[in-house]
This record gives sequence, C-alpha cells and structure tokens, in this order.
Amino acid sequence: MEMNRQFRRMARKQGAIDEEGAPVAERRQAAPRRERASPAQFMREVRAELRKVSWPTRSEVVNYSIVTLVVVVILTAVIGALDYGFGEAILKLFER
Repeated sequence: MEMNRQFRRMARKQGAIDEEGAPVAERRQAAPRRERASPAQFMREVRAELRKVSWPTRSEVVNYSIVTLVVVVILTAVIGALDYGFGEAILKLFER
C-alpha cells in the first residue's frame, strides 16, 4: 500500500507500522474495563453536576424565547418570499 509521508508518520505514531513501514502484526491491548456506577450513585453525580449549572432567570428565559420566535418568524418570511420569487421567475422563464 502506497502511503504519503504524513499518513506514514501518523500510522507509526499509532503503532500500526514499524520504522521501515512494515505493518505491525501484534494486536493492541484493549482498554481496561471500568466498573459501572450503581443507579443511586449515578443519580447523586447527576444532581451534583446540575447544582454546578448556571441556570438562567425567568426573565432571561422569556427574553430569549421572544427573540427566538421573532427570528424564526422573520427567517420564515424571508425564505417564503425567496421561494415565491424564484418560483415566479422560473415560471416566467419557461413560459412560451
């Protein structure tokens, strides 16, 4: 297989080929398996992480929601107008 210099360098770093460029026959070791947390431990960790979150105030949520709705309405109108305009232009173009 023909490889460029960058690919060869990356493959050597990953241990897929040796210094001469020959493929390495040995298999890599699998990562050790970690123990799973119990559902109760998982919930404790989730709650701990959620306490660290900087939650927005009610007024911020209302303001962001209004801004989002206004932008969606404006973009919908622009895309609808462009669609209508291009549709009319195509119909005029192919009229006989």
